[in-house]
Parts: sequence; structure tokens; C-alpha cells
Amino acid sequence: MKKRNLFFAGIMGIAVSLTSCGNHEHKSEETKEVEVVKEEVKVIEMNINTTESAVMWKGEMLGMYSHEGTLNFTSGNLEITNGIVTGGNFTVDMTTMKATDENYKPEDGKTPEKLVGHLSSPDFFDVAQFPTASFTVTGGEGNTVTGTLTLKGKAGEETVNDVTVSEEGGKTTLTGTLTVNRKNYDVSFDHPAKEMVLSDDIVLNVKLVAGM
Repeated sequence: MKKRNLFFAGIMGIAVSLTSCGNHEHKSEETKEVEVVKEEVKVIEMNINTTESAVMWKGEMLGMYSHEGTLNFTSGNLEITNGIVTGGNFTVDMTTMKATDENYKPEDGKTPEKLVGHLSSPDFFDVAQFPTASFTVTGGEGNTVTGTLTLKGKAGEETVNDVTVSEEGGKTTLTGTLTVNRKNYDVSFDHPAKEMVLSDDIVLNVKLVAGM
């Protein structure tokens, strides 16, 4: 009888030990935790301040001189996701074109007003028929923004480079540079003098200001 009791006691001890081990392993599996870090997505949507925003344009007569000036926006909205421009739509009033450089000879009849008049004519931008130009953002990555430029009734894919976004005093300011081949948009006037070659590229430095 004593031997039988010892035998059963041994079996019970082994069973308890196995049960304890099984429960321990099961609990260990249950308490495993996977830490998932989710990036916070910060999206800012705002309308631009058309008074403080502008496009600075530059055209060059190769080997001679350049002309510069400004254009104003009529409207615009901006979407920024985690510091990168991901959306936006902007309209420029071509009738606000101004020349700001000093490469003129009034004594020869070459004035800023005459230049703007010529640029506004059908030779260049035909402002009477196409009084606005627009840009719609299609994507952004790093310091570049891609989008569709509509100029003189023609649409083309363009890239804005060297984009910076800064915030100060409750305002968000975006700057960037867009270089456009004018002939892609039928701005195809060529200077009659062979020694004065008008560059095909128009450089547009954009400044957008939004906020207070």
C-alpha cells in the first residue's frame, strides 16, 4: 500500500510540474506586446494672401541683357502635409504684368511700358485673349513640387524646384523656382536681329504667403 501511494504521489508531482510549465509558457506568449509607432500626419490647408504673394519673372536676351518683373495672383489655395506641398491651385492675373528692371533706353523709345505692351501682345502672351494663367499641384516630394501649368490656353506638366516652406508670426511662406520653355505654350516670338537671341526659358520665382 505504501509503495502504491508513493507511485501515485510521483505521478501527481510530474503532472503538476508539467501543468505549471505549460501555464508559464502560455502566459509568456499572451503577454508579448508589439509596439507600433504611427507617424503623426499633419495636414495644413489654407488660402494664400494675394496681396503678399507674387510671381517674379525673368526673360533673357542671350549675351545681351535680361528683363524682370512681377505678376499678381487672383486666388490660390495650398495644402501642406508634414512640411511637404501635396496640393494646391493657383491663378495668376496676366493683366498685372509689371517690369521692374532698369535695362531700358527711354531716349530710344525703349521703356518698361513698351516692353509690357509687347509681352502682352499676340507675339507673346496674348493677354487680351488669355488674361489668366494657372498652376495645379499634382504631387510633392522633398523640395520639389510637380503640377500642371496652363498658359496661353495650353497645359503642360512642370516641376517647381528648390521649394522651401517656413512659418513665422502666424504666416506660412512658400518659395520655389519654375523654369518654363515658352515655346511649349506658343509663346514663340523670335527677335528679328540674329545677334539678339531671346532665350526659350522663362524663369519664374514664386512666393506664396498664407495666414494672418
